[in-house]
Amino acid sequence: MVPRRRGEKPRSGRHRPDVERSYLFVPGDRPDRYGKAVAAGADRVILDLEDSVAGDHKVAARAAVADWLRAGNTAHVRINAPNSGCFDDDLDAVAAAAGLAGVVIPKCEHPGQVDSVAARLPALPVIAMLETALGVWNAGELARVPGLYRFAFGALDLQADLGIRHDRDELLYARSRVVLASRVGGLPAPIDGVTVALDDPLRLEADVTRARDLGFGGKFCIHPGQVAKVNQGFLPSAEELVWARAVMVAVRQAGRGALRFRGEMIDRPVIERARGILAQHREEGNQR
Repeated sequence: MVPRRRGEKPRSGRHRPDVERSYLFVPGDRPDRYGKAVAAGADRVILDLEDSVAGDHKVAARAAVADWLRAGNTAHVRINAPNSGCFDDDLDAVAAAAGLAGVVIPKCEHPGQVDSVAARLPALPVIAMLETALGVWNAGELARVPGLYRFAFGALDLQADLGIRHDRDELLYARSRVVLASRVGGLPAPIDGVTVALDDPLRLEADVTRARDLGFGGKFCIHPGQVAKVNQGFLPSAEELVWARAVMVAVRQAGRGALRFRGEMIDRPVIERARGILAQHREEGNQR
């Protein structure tokens, strides 16, 4: 994925067909798992230096990640939060590595935090995780930062910050704020946070469906077993493809932009949605 140029707007439709759906985390202090993560089929692998690495393992994890990237391997890296005391050291360690594909900033709250990373890595995508009340509140301002590629939503940390026990309707406003800020700022649809239930495929499927319905375009994974469901869940369903094809056939036959279709009024927004579904399906086919 080439980073979005400033001022370039997402394609029509709720989901861009060319944007990554799955991002798989692997702990930075587990280099034995790096290769397995790459083989799992995720669109992007994120070597994590933050939450999955204990404090006394940070230095070793940083060195392992940097060495692996310098050896010709490719991945994103989630550095530690700007106020963690590890932020600059993490960035220094990976900035010169040829295999660095992008940087994830956790607990991002201010435009200057994105600027500081983008200035060091002007050609690489920067993903800002919004997982605090202030970060979500500043989403609109952050979306205008030239170096930002995409938002990610961190439900677990936001729950802790707000004292909220559950992640359903309780975080609906926050999720929608991030989705709206992404669209207004010309960013791809944001990445949804993790599903912590590792042995509950129905929960994962429900989380993916809900995220897509709310306007998210991808999801973080914390286990290789989650990748396939995430990848599939952000593609058009068989029913959507049948509907979209039928809409476009009806439009071609009618020869006009507004018509009656299966008892409903079909006009430009609905036609654009059908086109977006078909474009996403074609893009997936071209990547296989």
